[in-house]
Amino acid sequence: MPADGHGPDAVAPDPSDAVVPAVLHVDMDAFFASVEVLDRPELAGRPVIVGGTGVRGVVASATYEARAFGVGSAMPTIRARQLCPHAVFLDGRHSRYAEMSAALHRVFERFTPLVEPIGLDEAFLDVTGARRLLGSPRAAAVAVRQAVHDELSLECSVGVGRSKLIAKLASRAAKPVAERSGRRPGPGVRVVLPADEMEFLHPLPIESLWGVGPATARRLHDLGVRTVGELSALPVETMVRRFGRAHGLHLASLARAEDDSPVVPDRPTKSIGHEETFRHDLFDPGELAAQLTRMAESVASQLRRSGLVGRSVTVKVRYPDFSTVSRSHTFSFGADTGAALAAVGVALLGAVDLSPGVRLLGISASGLQPADAGQQLCFDFAAGGGGATSSGGPAADFGLAERSAEAARLQASWQEISAVADAIRERFGRSSVSPVSRIDHEEADRRREDARWGPSGDPGRGGTGG
Repeated sequence: MPADGHGPDAVAPDPSDAVVPAVLHVDMDAFFASVEVLDRPELAGRPVIVGGTGVRGVVASATYEARAFGVGSAMPTIRARQLCPHAVFLDGRHSRYAEMSAALHRVFERFTPLVEPIGLDEAFLDVTGARRLLGSPRAAAVAVRQAVHDELSLECSVGVGRSKLIAKLASRAAKPVAERSGRRPGPGVRVVLPADEMEFLHPLPIESLWGVGPATARRLHDLGVRTVGELSALPVETMVRRFGRAHGLHLASLARAEDDSPVVPDRPTKSIGHEETFRHDLFDPGELAAQLTRMAESVASQLRRSGLVGRSVTVKVRYPDFSTVSRSHTFSFGADTGAALAAVGVALLGAVDLSPGVRLLGISASGLQPADAGQQLCFDFAAGGGGATSSGGPAADFGLAERSAEAARLQASWQEISAVADAIRERFGRSSVSPVSRIDHEEADRRREDARWGPSGDPGRGGTGG
């Protein structure tokens, strides 16, 4: 006989049923470093640091054994080596992490279609409407965590709350703790009930809130505010006067746990880009143009895989003193070929002072729209090897001219060429097809998997170990 809620076999109600809406925030534990340990089991239990292993690199991820020595994400690699010289340092492999991230999100989507990815290693899940299938929010969180462990052999922490803000902060509270004596497990799942939100939120530092970066934190510190509770006690008028109406009201609402932002699946990508920090400062405009051309090919390939074109091209340059400049140009048409992006990017680079040397260079495409939405920017090698052309209108700044029929022919030709190049790269690797301007530089690039976190420590190896 089924339990009626009152007999000896009745199941005690789960307090997390009071969490409505029910939002989960799933955050992988040391994701990149954990993937490396998964692929190299002999590293288990050792301090492993992933990122750019060269002197200009930064840490992307570190195991808890390394975190116990004070190593953290975004820290300069040279500092990480000082703190933990016996660690194993590995160059980051973004493509491998993206592969594991795709598998991770397939796990999430079995629980609910309302999944909002936040980077490769975290996501929000709205399980409000899945109680009949999954049970209480706590039960759903436990099931997600178990599935990630069983299917991917990776660990994650899950926060549960009525809002994305509370869920994200709760997942942080569920994390393991790095100690010199070893990794101390956290609760794994942390549920914040509606009645406990203020008690949970108010002791946290103000830096825990979205929108509170270093500059905002300093201004709040000037007001004597260091915790979320102290922030909530400030009059709203003071916040508006100090930070402006929109930002002031936003911060005041968050301090009261008021966050009604929904979980938005398939959030549209705003931009696609590629940037790299060089092993040594580069001064030669020709070499920088060649590097930018290679990066443009990478961006174009990502655009095509996503079925998108970009209407704006931005070039980013960081000097040795870490000052940064950027140049952008927007067209009335889009582009998804490396030749077109490179043509615009190299022209923009020509407007930047390169004499101080370049530490970091990048190119990105924004203003994204579906590839079949309209006309596209093309690049005409026949026009003296450097003429770009538009099928959508003039753009004289870049030597572009309206050639309607000719432009349409070029667009079709380059789309066909790009599709063939993508297929070759898919089968034989990214370095199997390159722009002719990169031929002299291929040997140096061939071994480089990725430079998102700075150059590797040794140009002849994929990583360094300690």
